Amino acid sequence: MTNHQDAPAPEQRALIVVDVQNDFCEGGSMGVDGGSATAGEISALIADSADRYGAIVATRDYHIDPGAHFPNDPDFIDTWPVHCKVGTTGAEFHPNLDLHSVEEVFSKGAYTAAYSGFEGASADDTSLADWLRARGITSVDIVGIATDHCVRATALDAAREGFDTTILLDYTVGVAASSIDTALEQLRGEGVALDGRPGAAAGVAR
Repeated sequence: MTNHQDAPAPEQRALIVVDVQNDFCEGGSMGVDGGSATAGEISALIADSADRYGAIVATRDYHIDPGAHFPNDPDFIDTWPVHCKVGTTGAEFHPNLDLHSVEEVFSKGAYTAAYSGFEGASADDTSLADWLRARGITSVDIVGIATDHCVRATALDAAREGFDTTILLDYTVGVAASSIDTALEQLRGEGVALDGRPGAAAGVAR
């Protein structure tokens, strides 16, 4: 477990909840085992730690027509089955995720592949980085689905944008142990702090 020496004041820290959507949980088109439980655990974290954060936001895949991201024969590496299409229940946040404390939602991937929450924008087209900076946020904790894909990408971009970045691994779940290990090695190399232990599922539903 890695901890920062100087913890920021609560008003300077944000929690980013990554892609806790129906299609990424059990029963979804790309369901990850443990997704629904992780959604509930994140809700408990928010309830228990709301005073730790100056802002709580969520990201979501929100595809309209991402083109080659949805081929007929996906490789499950760079291309995927249809998921999180606007207007479908798969794009909705999982019901175990309590959204009452979420101040803003950042949608990504309307017409292209998008993994990082920092590729998304709010309803008024504000980027995640700009939204956080406007509120004086200097440090972020990241949770959600999946550790080895969108959580990884969001954390890497957060660090590259200059935010002091920690992934709370106890509140994430990933697709496979091997890809989680690779992701965590990369994240450490980019200066992302890792707190807790990652959850690993048996893989994405095929």
